[in-house]
Amino acid sequence: MNRQQEFVLRTLEERDIRFVRLWFTDVLGMLKSVAISPAELEGAFAEGIGFDGSAIEGFARVYESDMVAKPDPATFQVLPWETPDGEHYSARMFCDIHMPDGSPCWADPRHVLRRTLAKATESGFTCYVHPEIEFFLLKNLPDDGTEPVPADSGGYFDQSSHDAAPHFRRNAIETLEAMGISVEFSHHEGAPGQQEIDLRYADALTMADNVMTFRYVVKEVAITQGVRASFMPKPFSGQPGSGMHTHFSLFEGDQNAFYHPESPFELSDIGRAFVAGILHHAREISAVTNQWVNSYKRLVVGGEAPTAVCWGHANRSALVRVPMYSPGKASSRRVEVRNLDSACNPYLAYAVILAAGLRGVQKGYELPPATEDDVWGLTERERKAAGYANLPQNLTEALTEMESSELVAETLGEHVFDFFLRNKREEWNAYRSHVTPYELRTLMPML
Repeated sequence: MNRQQEFVLRTLEERDIRFVRLWFTDVLGMLKSVAISPAELEGAFAEGIGFDGSAIEGFARVYESDMVAKPDPATFQVLPWETPDGEHYSARMFCDIHMPDGSPCWADPRHVLRRTLAKATESGFTCYVHPEIEFFLLKNLPDDGTEPVPADSGGYFDQSSHDAAPHFRRNAIETLEAMGISVEFSHHEGAPGQQEIDLRYADALTMADNVMTFRYVVKEVAITQGVRASFMPKPFSGQPGSGMHTHFSLFEGDQNAFYHPESPFELSDIGRAFVAGILHHAREISAVTNQWVNSYKRLVVGGEAPTAVCWGHANRSALVRVPMYSPGKASSRRVEVRNLDSACNPYLAYAVILAAGLRGVQKGYELPPATEDDVWGLTERERKAAGYANLPQNLTEALTEMESSELVAETLGEHVFDFFLRNKREEWNAYRSHVTPYELRTLMPML
């Protein structure tokens, strides 16, 4: 037994923790959990917990269903939900999923990201990420298709007073930090009820775990405040959607590989090639970074989200932006990828973005000129003349691009790649055959 495992077992005993929740995600990014007693944890460290993989989206077929969840002691955190007497009573750990023979499960999203990070390590890089996570607080969460009601009427950076969930962000941040997840800052976003909380940078695997924890914590805290939280990319037709702009950087040891003091935007050749890789493969990876039919309601002109494949510095209509908040500070040089939404599977999304960037570095992709045009304001003809390709405009277009992508197939692995395509094709077909209230409202009276 290693020291981390010993620390976990000792903490359980000292804190009188009664349940240990073992977490993992399915291919679609849904959080799964099984609770065990502390007495069973030593065995779980040694042998794992067996479960039926065929019951989990994308994991296995019925005839190969036996799988094992092995808790990662490095992810141990006490959950800050207390019993009435004020004592903590449960903790959580993320799991790596294995086959019965001990080999990694090809369908485990955590394994997909680990595999991509191993390739970065082989090239001498460590990948750090920093997400800006947007979501909505709602007074209700209707399940009959009616539009929800925002929890407040605030706007961007408003310090507004409201009856619903007045202390939500404070309580959410205190809960996250109690679990060891550092928050940089938070504020009200542009739409009524819309919030943003930015997490402090961490390595990509830790951050993917943190994003999954973040979603769980935010929803739990919202319930205690008498409201509901939603990470749906675009819940309101007339308001901006919720993105998860994510900042990426590669380090070689303790040196930021993206920084060069004499280059334009202080972006090194490695950084330029990384951005070029993301742009080159942007259409191919869109189905993973924006995986729901609703995701493409956010990626529209006027929706404050990127719609074209381009990059720039101060240009917030670009797909990739090079922020310059701290000129001359080597550790701060990074690139911001702006198309992700907050409902993606973070393990798979980070894997395909990193793979695209690394491909650019390895193949020496040339970065096209930066654009400072307001791409949202350009006509289709002007976009084509400027050489800007559009991002996919709906899920089926994104899936077509993904299906022919050698990069995405290699990054996800055959099993995840095939399942993801089949599942999302079914989602698109179900959506395409559904008659919407918009059609009934606009077409019924005149046809």
